Amino acid sequence: PLTYLDTAATAQKPDAVIRAMEHFLSHENAPVHRALYPIGERATARFEGVRAQVSAFLGGKDPGEIVFTRNATEGFNLVAQAWGRAHVRKGDEILVSIMEHHANFVPWLMLAKEKGAKLVVVNMTRDGLLDLRDLQGKLSSRTKAVALVHASNVLGIVNPIAEVAQLLERHTLHLRAKEAPLFVVDAAQSAPHMPIDVKRLGCDILSFSGHKLYGPTGVGVLWGRRELLEAMPPFLTGGQMIREVTLQHAIWNEVPQKFEAGSPDVAGVIGLGSAINYLSRIGWRRIVAHERKLMAEALRRFTAPQIRRYVRVYGPKRAAQRSSVIAFMVAGVHPHDVATLLAEEGIAIRAGHHCAMPLHQRLGVAATARMSFGLYNDEEDLERFFAALTKRVLPLAIQETP
Repeated sequence: PLTYLDTAATAQKPDAVIRAMEHFLSHENAPVHRALYPIGERATARFEGVRAQVSAFLGGKDPGEIVFTRNATEGFNLVAQAWGRAHVRKGDEILVSIMEHHANFVPWLMLAKEKGAKLVVVNMTRDGLLDLRDLQGKLSSRTKAVALVHASNVLGIVNPIAEVAQLLERHTLHLRAKEAPLFVVDAAQSAPHMPIDVKRLGCDILSFSGHKLYGPTGVGVLWGRRELLEAMPPFLTGGQMIREVTLQHAIWNEVPQKFEAGSPDVAGVIGLGSAINYLSRIGWRRIVAHERKLMAEALRRFTAPQIRRYVRVYGPKRAAQRSSVIAFMVAGVHPHDVATLLAEEGIAIRAGHHCAMPLHQRLGVAATARMSFGLYNDEEDLERFFAALTKRVLPLAIQETP
């Protein structure tokens, strides 16, 4: 049997999600926003219903603040291009953390190079926590944007987003600036594992992918404050995102359609809505308690003497400080070999840089092995993982220096 411990890469799909997409494609498939016949009107109603559902899922009250994308990566590129090109100038600074996924790092790096701006990297503490003192020290009158991951896909750390938002607000008041830096949050690893309330977080932009949230691939979400989205130019152009086109000019559609050029993945959006329903039926209290219990047990097992002497775990030591991710190294065994040996025992984990090369460079390693949980995992999965690790991997390891 397969023991799937790679949910941080993509989640397995509930039957309800598969059935919802199959039913739509088999019985309700039609273009949205255009067709005037009944099946098309129903498809549009369902599509827009999911938009309202996602808004509520994020603690919002305005469905117009929800833009459907292909994934979180597209969301960050949208903002970096549409907002960044209009607001970032030569000499400006963009702050990112050392623990960012490439999706929320490379778009800002490219924008900085294009505009002659500077990408400023915020460090982490020895414990793998975001260094708030370093962040505060690097804020300046030149800071135009701050891009920060909510939950690291390597370290598992859950960053204090609301605290950072308050810090940015105080910074703005201190400078008596007209506007605060844009605050962009990567929720790809947090949205599937904990409740998200954008108003309480205090960010301006938040993006996540549907496939990590037990939904299908090909659909993601960008949330942005309405006034911000209304002021931004479109990212892609074509059908649906326009209100009027003549030989001389084009007038853009209202938000969010302004950012949804072309035919959307309607079935994917329906699947995303079903995934949110699935999570809502279980309830966040149960999900968080279950995954935190698994995390605490996994961390406890990693500290057992027969494992600790060979294995280094990265990130916080307390389960309450983590999402459902553990990155580790086995001394003397390459992470790819760790993953291959475990795969031969039916254990699926990830090995590599996890699209976070700057972080791995800071850790002093080229790659790590990573196990990650979903709500479908249980203690039997942990038992099989540690049994396989002990049986196949640790005999090849070199003892770590105490």
